[in-house]
Amino acid sequence: MPRPGEVSLSHNGVLFLDELPEFKKNALEVLRQPMEDGRVTISRAAASLTFPARLMLVAAMNPCPCGYHGDPNHECTCTPLQIQRYRSKISGPLLDRVDIHIEVPAVRYRHLSSEDGGEPSSTIQERVERARRLQRERFQGRKIYANAQMRPRMIERHCSIGEDCRSLMEMAIDRLGFSARGYHRVLKIARTIADLDGAQNIRAAHIGEAIQYRSLDRANISS
Repeated sequence: MPRPGEVSLSHNGVLFLDELPEFKKNALEVLRQPMEDGRVTISRAAASLTFPARLMLVAAMNPCPCGYHGDPNHECTCTPLQIQRYRSKISGPLLDRVDIHIEVPAVRYRHLSSEDGGEPSSTIQERVERARRLQRERFQGRKIYANAQMRPRMIERHCSIGEDCRSLMEMAIDRLGFSARGYHRVLKIARTIADLDGAQNIRAAHIGEAIQYRSLDRANISS
């Protein structure tokens, strides 16, 4: 009898996968359906069962097998072929379903020892709650509650952009080769950035920032 696995147990929560390329490829590929549909369907000869699986996937990986590719303070010992094989363990269709991928550089001592705490968490919380409130009002009466849940038709309605944004998107698509799914994800991220900024319309700065959050797409082009 099929039982809920880790994906369904993370429903309405967070599923964190550390060292993402170390997972078996077939295990990663089956994440595509729940990430897209918010549910897992298991078919057997006698019956077919569907479990809920609307989750936030958070994953971490090294830039290369040795972990030092792009590090200004350490020399990478990996060959280009090794780096390519390592990154190819994460398929393009799976990456397409991840809204944001960013590179996190090593933290230097002066930042670790600094007494400057940066922006208070309470200020960040207030900004996030304001943006979530805007999204609840935007989707009132519908069965979704956040920008990430928008379907293509809703993206056209709520993520309309001006000519300057279109030019920026066209340039990014030509250079980075975004798929239709990647294009829609950039628009949804830009909509969220605009909400955090308190802006009614998506501006070119919001589109530019959203494109920067596709670091693995940019890495594939540069490599």
